[in-house]
Amino acid sequence: MTTDAKRPADATGSSAMTEDLWDRFSEVVLSMAAADGQMQALESVVAGAKSIIEPVDHAAVSLVHRHRRIDTPAATDDIARRGDQLQYDAGEGPCLQAIRDHESVTSIDLLDEVRWPRWSRRAAEELGVRSMLCLYLFVSHDTLGALNLYSDRPNAFTADDRTTGLALAANVAMALNSEQRPEARTNSVDGAAIIAQAQGLLMHRYELPPSGAFLVLAKAAQREDTTLRLVARTLVDNALDPAWRGAHAGRGSWSGS
Repeated sequence: MTTDAKRPADATGSSAMTEDLWDRFSEVVLSMAAADGQMQALESVVAGAKSIIEPVDHAAVSLVHRHRRIDTPAATDDIARRGDQLQYDAGEGPCLQAIRDHESVTSIDLLDEVRWPRWSRRAAEELGVRSMLCLYLFVSHDTLGALNLYSDRPNAFTADDRTTGLALAANVAMALNSEQRPEARTNSVDGAAIIAQAQGLLMHRYELPPSGAFLVLAKAAQREDTTLRLVARTLVDNALDPAWRGAHAGRGSWSGS
């Protein structure tokens, strides 16, 4: 690769994780993978969110199940659980919008928020929460969710925090898929291997660090409402196709980023 070849836009350049953050992120992912069941995995996620995303004071995961039943199976504390429950009761809020619109949602100051007036004022005044970052989770066509990150400070979350959150959310969705589908549990080792292979391809082609390569995959999975494993499998399969290699030779960006 020539030195002037461009990196994929989603690699984030200077906003890629530092080595220390990457180490902590990897620890959270490993603890989630080693968890005994979905509940323990989600507890690892919400605890890990506080350790790797500095502004997070409270974290929770919302899941919408069949027949539109929604609950919070894991949270760091009562404030996060109460913040989620207030959204369910009001029928509005950032986590519900993230799930409905299939995208991440940010609020910089709940005291000034006009999108969810019934919820935001109560969250700010009763719980002391001032800003939020909610990240959409695609688990299956029957189960959707959101990773809900609360901060007690206004304007707390940066673009880098959102990027790290997207990577974490992609891992959460992959873990939930593995938990719900027996065939995914059976192939969990193969899934980890294919993701590592896809990372390696991106690292080699675009001179990315491991964190940057992972974030390319994570953002593609988030955008396409699919799993990290399927995105990785598509990239690897395409890279092994001589016709695809020829069509993409010399290009400065990955078509899936």
